Amino acid sequence: MSYTTPPKDMLFDIEHPTNIGEIAMLPGIEEQACARFNQNVVVPLNIEGDRNPSPFKGGAVTTTPGVKGAFAQDVSGGRQGLQHAADFGGQGLPKTIGAAGGEMVNSANMSFALCPLLSDGAIEALLTAGSHDLNAVYLAKLVSRQWTDTMHFTEPQPDDTYKVFDTKIFITDGEHKMAENVVQAWRQRETLISSADNLAH
Repeated sequence: MSYTTPPKDMLFDIEHPTNIGEIAMLPGIEEQACARFNQNVVVPLNIEGDRNPSPFKGGAVTTTPGVKGAFAQDVSGGRQGLQHAADFGGQGLPKTIGAAGGEMVNSANMSFALCPLLSDGAIEALLTAGSHDLNAVYLAKLVSRQWTDTMHFTEPQPDDTYKVFDTKIFITDGEHKMAENVVQAWRQRETLISSADNLAH
């Protein structure tokens, strides 16, 4: 598999609703670091993931070789915080810029893209409906990716009721040691219940 970032298409999509000329003058933009990272680091993880999928043994998950290093590079590049407020450690850029970064990583490797995608969902949920206290605990850590997020979606039973407390056998990015903590966020219709009981991760 190969992936080549389409910067002309992306710029066409964002130049009208944003002041792209001013944004393009920011340091590092001219280097297209996000494009190079996805093409050179993230794409090769597809083959590695097929050859060496993440095993769950002895109560622990071991990530595919190369994923932990790519995760660290992605964190240091600050992509998670592109579109999020500077108040929480983000860069405060327009969401269209964050969308362009998301398009790149989703096209390069959907498996790798899921972790920041889930964290973005938690960040948006907290910004929309989180209390001041919850936001004070979670937002900066999620934006910096010191903590990451996973989701547990409940599905309706035949009588249209939901079980919140049950056993799930598959939880995307629910167990890894790349971040200090994996936040478990339950989403049941419009309810968000978060816990920080995985601090050992």
